Amino acid sequence: MNYEQYKTSVQDDIQSCMENLQVQPILFVGSGMSQRYFNAPCWDKLMFSMAERCPLITKRFAYYQQQHNKDNTKIASVFSDLYSEWAWEEGQEKFPHEMFEPEVTKDSYIKYEVVSYIKSLSDNFQISTNPYAAEIESLRKVKPHSIITTNYDDALEKIFPDHHKVIGQEIVRANYTSYGEILKIHGCLSDHKTIVLTSEDYSDFNKRKKYLSAKLLTYFAEHPLFFIGYSITDSNIKGILSDIDEILAPNNELIPNIYMVCFDSESDNKQGLPTEQLVTIDATRSVRLKVIYASDFKWIFDALSSCTPEITVNPRLIRSLLARTYKLVNSDLPKQDLPFNFKMLQDIEDKPNVLPTLFGITQLTDAQAFNANFDFTLTEVARKLGGSYWSHADQLLTKVFEDTKVNIKATDNKYHVSIKTGVKSATHKYSQQTVDLLLKVQNNETYSLDI
Repeated sequence: MNYEQYKTSVQDDIQSCMENLQVQPILFVGSGMSQRYFNAPCWDKLMFSMAERCPLITKRFAYYQQQHNKDNTKIASVFSDLYSEWAWEEGQEKFPHEMFEPEVTKDSYIKYEVVSYIKSLSDNFQISTNPYAAEIESLRKVKPHSIITTNYDDALEKIFPDHHKVIGQEIVRANYTSYGEILKIHGCLSDHKTIVLTSEDYSDFNKRKKYLSAKLLTYFAEHPLFFIGYSITDSNIKGILSDIDEILAPNNELIPNIYMVCFDSESDNKQGLPTEQLVTIDATRSVRLKVIYASDFKWIFDALSSCTPEITVNPRLIRSLLARTYKLVNSDLPKQDLPFNFKMLQDIEDKPNVLPTLFGITQLTDAQAFNANFDFTLTEVARKLGGSYWSHADQLLTKVFEDTKVNIKATDNKYHVSIKTGVKSATHKYSQQTVDLLLKVQNNETYSLDI
């Protein structure tokens, strides 16, 4: 198929994934996006720039690449020692006075220089005058659940000003799953001490990565996830996937909700581009992901935003609600610090519509009845049938269509209803009758439709 057909196929797949999971996507953003939007350096360019800034680094950068097999983390460790020596001699005026105390680590000087360099570039990032302004505006409309990034810069904070920044170890320490966050897993230029740069930093990060991966697993399993700004061979991607592949894809199956967006300047002129790809994690393991090739990301962001409700709640409000709810459940209720209506609290387990009332959120009686009849997403239907993903149930619905020529998802009926959430967006809900029907289909039993 040509590229226009390829785009249509990808857009349809994104829409199907978004509609079936019925949650906002997670964006996993790498340095390729910063390179695109404000000419941020790649690893090699960053280390080359650091070599030029320190007078004690006297050899050509190619020498250090040769000596350390092009491993920039090891080169950063070598440069760290030279920066420390320089800082304590001729370079003292380059660094703040408080950095010359015994408790300051020797890698602080190169990290301080790295964030100064990145900041000088990202300060020039302005959305209104950016050559990719239209693409960035489309990205803003996606309204992601959360963003995970290995970038140090603050471009994402400028694009998503209502999202809350969480840096490094703070991610692991957070005691509840939040919403509307930018998780900066490799640190941030706002604090040079947090950035992951040297081989020692990466070794420490990899020791802690199991905890981070466990925290992110819920995101990966329940949300559409888009890797953007990474190479398909990126070690950061392999490192994260290595801890979750056995859970998400135990038999090398395609993970239906994870997409790798790959930049290809010639994609518009190519035919037969793949829509999925095998990613090698190590010598014995690989995982299959969906892949999207593009030179322009606007159409991808438009496909995502078309499934986003046009009226959405500010992420700050949702975060506040989650934080207050956590304190309510974790502290206030056990201590009985407030005069609670415990009868209402007891009703929550059996009557899900009581919870919004507890928060002061009112619902119409008709809506309550409606939710009682159509209270499953396709993911929940799949899990009731023993599957892990929405695609399990979707495949059974496809079989029903092949058997009966009736597309249950095409109309509102006793099995399915489409709830309009915006001009272009809709939410799909399913009834218990859908579960009963698909159970028969799954077990190859005789069934009939009653639309």
